[in-house]
Amino acid sequence: MFLGVDVGTGGTRAILIDRSGKVIASSSAEHAPVHSEHIGWAEQDPHDWWRAAREAIAGAMAESELAGTEIEAIGLTGQMHGCVMLDADGKVLRPALIWCDQRTQPQCDWLTEKIGFERLIELTANPALPNFTLTKLLWVRDHQPEIFARIAHVLCPKDYVRYRLTGEFAMDMQEASGTLLLDVAHRRWSTEVAEAAGIPMQWLPRLYEGPEICARISDAGAGATGLAAGTPVAAGAGDQGAGAVGMGILAPGSVSATIGTSGVVFAATDAPTKDRLGRLHTFCHAAPNRWHVMGVTNGAGLSLRYFRDTFAASSSYDTLSALAAEVPAASDGLLWAPYLFGERTPHLDPNARAAFVGITASHTQAHFVRAVLEGVAMSLRDTFTLFHELHIPVDNIRLGGGGARGPLWRQIQADVYGQPVELLEAEEGGAFGAALLAGTGVNAWPSVEAACAATIRISQTIAPQNAAAMDEAYRQYRKIYPALRSIAG
Repeated sequence: MFLGVDVGTGGTRAILIDRSGKVIASSSAEHAPVHSEHIGWAEQDPHDWWRAAREAIAGAMAESELAGTEIEAIGLTGQMHGCVMLDADGKVLRPALIWCDQRTQPQCDWLTEKIGFERLIELTANPALPNFTLTKLLWVRDHQPEIFARIAHVLCPKDYVRYRLTGEFAMDMQEASGTLLLDVAHRRWSTEVAEAAGIPMQWLPRLYEGPEICARISDAGAGATGLAAGTPVAAGAGDQGAGAVGMGILAPGSVSATIGTSGVVFAATDAPTKDRLGRLHTFCHAAPNRWHVMGVTNGAGLSLRYFRDTFAASSSYDTLSALAAEVPAASDGLLWAPYLFGERTPHLDPNARAAFVGITASHTQAHFVRAVLEGVAMSLRDTFTLFHELHIPVDNIRLGGGGARGPLWRQIQADVYGQPVELLEAEEGGAFGAALLAGTGVNAWPSVEAACAATIRISQTIAPQNAAAMDEAYRQYRKIYPALRSIAG
């Protein structure tokens, strides 16, 4: 049995799988709501992640009725880019600035001017963005110097949970790619970027490949969770890397489109492919000797949740989806730009703002819901447009996350992307991929590719039905951001 633990934004999930990929047990624990003191700020308490991880692990073990000694290995995944700052005693210094925090644009501008836009992409394969860990550290340096002076260790969310489980400071290559401190092409920390930013190298944890065993459950970790002391812990990956493993996105041409709180289009590559304009992220893959490119929509599933909570609080998602299914493709001209938290791909604009465009008196609540679903898919299509521009192959598209669970959103994605999309028999997200990495780390499978081949199966292929209508809608959608930008100045 292998345990995968996913420290997400809304909660932590733990699953137990066997060697066939069957999920034996799963359990989740919600996190406290994201704290946003000001518009664009987003913080969470790392102690709350640890509390939720303990609850989720205990819940999965109770459901399975397994003893801790029956779990062969553990893999970790979670929300990327969060900045956890610890002192020399391993104590949390302040709440973590998480992935969707947008306050650090001045620090991005400072870093870009200091290193140079082209040189930064050459060194890290990515531009300076507010989402990345390094820019969050620089914000603390500028605004809370008394805390910055006490930092001894910097981790990402799931790596803090690893520290609490094992006492080890470690990070995988894929997660480290999202810090803006990694030399992605050579899979090592970038001393040039760290020195330019004033970040001591000793703050940064040791790096490992995703399936490498990097730690073992400590006595304290065992006492807190019921796991057996000494159980191997694999390095794992950030949520996107682990999710890609869990969907079998490893070879060039394989692509996933995943809609969670954010939305990600992820393509595996056999070499680092850099976008000189920085519109795509280029990261190390969770699998050794692989890389990936991905585009990110900040407000994907968040768009639907925002709409429901704000305008249809008494309705379930199923009810809203059923309404939207009665509306024709392209929502009778109503469009949604999902820039609720700024936007990453392709605009790199933390100040981008969301909008409904084309409202008429004939549009109903159902039109608005369908426009949200279509607008999110069109925002993800922007990434496919960049893939085409950069000659990144797209042979098959597999759907994941909440966007894969409802038949309407699945069909909308096929229509908007203009090619068939695949569903898996069991799409279990990043926790499943983390468990596969753990099993690979203890030689249950000889490679990550072999682990995927043994456990991942396609259940359905969905062909486009309204591609022409959505092509025309996408042409109109592409005009929205420049217009909004001109209004905002």
